Amino acid sequence: VRLHSHDVRYGSGSGQQSVTGVSAADDGNSYWRVRGRTAAVCQRGTPVRCGQAIRLTHLGTGRNLHSHRFTSPLSGNQEVSAFGEAGEGDYLDDWTVVCSGTYWAREDEVRFQHTSTDVFLSVTGEQYGRPIHGQKEVHGMAASSQNNYWKVMEGIFMQPSEAFQMEQYHAEL
Repeated sequence: VRLHSHDVRYGSGSGQQSVTGVSAADDGNSYWRVRGRTAAVCQRGTPVRCGQAIRLTHLGTGRNLHSHRFTSPLSGNQEVSAFGEAGEGDYLDDWTVVCSGTYWAREDEVRFQHTSTDVFLSVTGEQYGRPIHGQKEVHGMAASSQNNYWKVMEGIFMQPSEAFQMEQYHAEL
């Protein structure tokens, strides 16, 4: 499924903007911007390192992927929501990119581990009824599993900076 959000709030838990999983490939509410962790500057074109903390900001609403110790409504795991305004939220918006190698490559599967509570961003198949019928619950799970691998499917990719390209060819410097 694709990581999805829209301006529909949870009816329980935090009451914040819901985050779900959808299978539609042409859904404009499934686009997220990769940004530096809270209070960090991340220059466009800088590759994301495995183990680096990032924020994912929903393009449609400007809220960040967020988690906290509220219980998710369907599975009873940890709630994942979208929080903040215009891309600014708090430290609970930070997620660590868990991948193999040095950098997150766009064709590789990755995991996102919440930096404050250590849960993994996951989807296990529980589906909502009204008003978001058929969308799957996205939540945080304490253990890593096949349910918490994610892959970039489409989007705009920035070319790496010249400094990064030089680093790739001149690692001895």
